[in-house]
Amino acid sequence: MDVKQQHTALQRMAQDKAQCGMGTSYQEVPAIEAPPLVAELIQNHAPVAFGVSGGKDSSAMALATTAYLDQMGHQGPRILIHSDLGRVEWAESLPMCQRLADRLGIELIVVRRQAGDLLDRWCTRWHNNVARYAQLSCVKLILPWSTASMRFCTSELKTAIICRELVQRFPGQTILSVAGLRADESPLRAKLPVLMPQARLTSKTLQTTGYNWHPLLPWSLQDVLCCHQLARFPLHEAYTTYGSSRVSCAFCMLGSRADLIASSACPDNQAIYRAMVELEITSTFSFQEQQWLGDVAPHLLPQEIREQLHEAKGRARQRERIEARIPRHLLYSKGWPLGMPTYAEAILLSEVRREIAALLQLSIGYTEPDAILERYHELLLARPLAQQQRPEQRAPIQHCLWDEHDGERMYAV
Repeated sequence: MDVKQQHTALQRMAQDKAQCGMGTSYQEVPAIEAPPLVAELIQNHAPVAFGVSGGKDSSAMALATTAYLDQMGHQGPRILIHSDLGRVEWAESLPMCQRLADRLGIELIVVRRQAGDLLDRWCTRWHNNVARYAQLSCVKLILPWSTASMRFCTSELKTAIICRELVQRFPGQTILSVAGLRADESPLRAKLPVLMPQARLTSKTLQTTGYNWHPLLPWSLQDVLCCHQLARFPLHEAYTTYGSSRVSCAFCMLGSRADLIASSACPDNQAIYRAMVELEITSTFSFQEQQWLGDVAPHLLPQEIREQLHEAKGRARQRERIEARIPRHLLYSKGWPLGMPTYAEAILLSEVRREIAALLQLSIGYTEPDAILERYHELLLARPLAQQQRPEQRAPIQHCLWDEHDGERMYAV
């Protein structure tokens, strides 16, 4: 089911039209997927943690899986756990999680990144990436945003924080961490197993192990909506009021244009929208590869910000043209830098760095050819021996800015 079809299905649900006939019973909703090891852990009363976002899939997962646990006679601990990403969250998401917890009679645990929310993480990342560029620890500027191949928004602000909480909460046990992922959401999710070990739930100190369990993996959108309707549990306002097809961050780097527009229509999301556009302007990197967030709802931006956005797009094109002059073999690849530039190449890097610094008004070092060569010498000496590979063993040089661009893997933190 594509995004347009999802919007249509959710709109019908919001209008309370019959997605499932009046005679539909709970038995007509597909059974959840529970491999033998899951059944064994449940019979041994392992702790079960339902990861919830306030969205339709995680709510359906918790509703259906709780019923299964009851049927199996599970008497172990159960919790709902939500990682709050701060200002980028829909305001209604946490209240929806609490409604679900109240409905199921299960405690809701809310965890957060102590160093700041996701917008703080993006801003800090940009600050750190500028510092790395200034010190010639990367050859091109690195964008502030999460990307499809660098989803630190999920790994750092959700998975890591949730798993840490679960390990501390359930020492000495094997933990089931349950998520409402479905195969028809993406090709990547279609390849996921129903059950898989979660390394972050393993602790030698606290003697824990654990698994990610995806009980709704074969379910369709229609199945999820049926579950909500049959359980008489409401959908998030993102679907019913604003017409979004998904609930994650208010503005997600994986979101469709239709969903970004839907989110911008919610007054609660408009302050974070403007803050994210300002980071686009400062960095000259668009939020998504093919789309500037500032173009999604320009009517929400003051005239001054719209003008600054127009200028930022021009600087972005200039930055790309300037950096395109860097020879291929000097771009980032695993083990960078792989060798010393020639003096002519050092002159070119000097020109590129000066032009980028002037364009973005950055204060940087290593703008002279001799200083650049000295810096490369330092970097080469500092490389671990394991990175000093023969050319045929080296990872390929990356060109795609939005996949694995200069230093993106190198500086994930």
